[in-house]
Amino acid sequence: MLQLSGQDASFVYLETPYTPMHIGSVAIYDPSTAPGGFVRFKDILNFIGSRLSGARSFRQRLVRVPFDLDHPYWIEDPEFDIEFHVRHIALPKPGDWRQLCIQVARLHSRPMDLNKPLWEFTVIEGLDNVEGLPPGCFALLSKVHHAAVDGMSGVEMSTAVHDLDASMARPREQDQWKPEHMPNVADLLTRSYFNSLRQPMRVVETIGRSLPGMARLAATVGKGEVSLSNTKMAPKTRFNGKVSPHRVFDAVPFRLADIRAMKDAVPDATVNDVILAIVGGGLRTYLEDKNELPRESLTAMAPISVRGEGEKAALGNLVSAMVIPLGTHIADPLARLKYVHDEAVNSKAMTNAVGARSLADYSQLIPSGLAGLAARLYTRIGAANTHAPVFNTVVTNVPGPRVPLYFCGAKMLASYGTAPVFDSMGLINPVYSYGDTIAISFTADRGMMPDPEKYAAALQSSFEALKAATLGGTQPVKPKAAPRPRVAVKPKPAAKPAPRRKGAA
Repeated sequence: MLQLSGQDASFVYLETPYTPMHIGSVAIYDPSTAPGGFVRFKDILNFIGSRLSGARSFRQRLVRVPFDLDHPYWIEDPEFDIEFHVRHIALPKPGDWRQLCIQVARLHSRPMDLNKPLWEFTVIEGLDNVEGLPPGCFALLSKVHHAAVDGMSGVEMSTAVHDLDASMARPREQDQWKPEHMPNVADLLTRSYFNSLRQPMRVVETIGRSLPGMARLAATVGKGEVSLSNTKMAPKTRFNGKVSPHRVFDAVPFRLADIRAMKDAVPDATVNDVILAIVGGGLRTYLEDKNELPRESLTAMAPISVRGEGEKAALGNLVSAMVIPLGTHIADPLARLKYVHDEAVNSKAMTNAVGARSLADYSQLIPSGLAGLAARLYTRIGAANTHAPVFNTVVTNVPGPRVPLYFCGAKMLASYGTAPVFDSMGLINPVYSYGDTIAISFTADRGMMPDPEKYAAALQSSFEALKAATLGGTQPVKPKAAPRPRVAVKPKPAAKPAPRRKGAA
């Protein structure tokens, strides 16, 4: 048995029927590279079953302590059944991008069974009318509870089911997994009692570790190296209230080379700065069209991994966060990028002064029962509608591989991210890179964003405007409708016609 940290447990406590707390991805594959040129669902089941030893999260389930007197535990599930976790559906004809987005949003909105290992894979075939895809492609929608993984530790699960070629070689190491017995109530309550005796010492240790950071922050503020001018509540927007159970999803891919070239227009700017400036421009356009753009800049929370080199495969979350203004009050895209870069540098300096790991450690001090009660009460009374938000949205960047990946012999063509929304934060922007492409995906509450294609168009327009401002060219005209995402894949030569096959029959 392994107990969840306070940060991991918080995602369990935040879970409600309206706010499922899982993250995931949508990957698209070309089965023509697989042995025989196609992939059957039975092949996928066998393939995943042979890779379960590659990540602990696959076969571990939660055990809650009675009355949430202590944080839950992970155990090796004695009732594990792979067919519960791997599903198979198909899009109706014509099978276009919009249908895929709608299906992804529907699946993502459904909570997972907290009495099972907290992951699901859904194979989606029928992608026959998505621009840029060869015939027969299928998608794989993954859902993994945030209590089990963060963006970086989730790489372990992805690595387990992907290869660097289409050979589908079986793992060399033999699977040594063994199930555990379910713990009894007396054992859980006894553990809870002894943990409560140690809690005061944890409080003293955490505060002691953080005091030097607080002193450093005060010193840097006194020297003028860090500004606290933007450490205030964010302006209220349509995305910062009580969420519904319904979701929308979309994604806009860009050439990674363009993003990297654009950052060079501002000295020391980063790829993250460019992405934040694009999101800021997209939100400005979207809210301006609805006459809802606040005077103050919207802000984004950007998670930071605090994993050490020896913690890459550790279960759960090891993250802190920065809050960065997005420059939505600035019309000029280049000026917005400069503003975002300066604010990101200031936010990083604040985080470094205090210590990102110290900030993450404070989550361990939250009493488990109080945390669960507070989360449920916050949702039940609709408190998110009554106060200004701490931040307006989340922008989380997960760097992906630059080399091609293969799933069950099928080559991955594109990868996009999905993530949870919750009360007071109804829009999240996962950023995934793969090969020579980087994509800004987004998940939002459908009531707050009933027209995701307009936000997708606004992101595309923001990118084009920033590209024109940084790399030269003509300022683009704002599009009236969202362009269909194009997958970065070369079309097959006409001289090699292949019989049309199902992606995953």
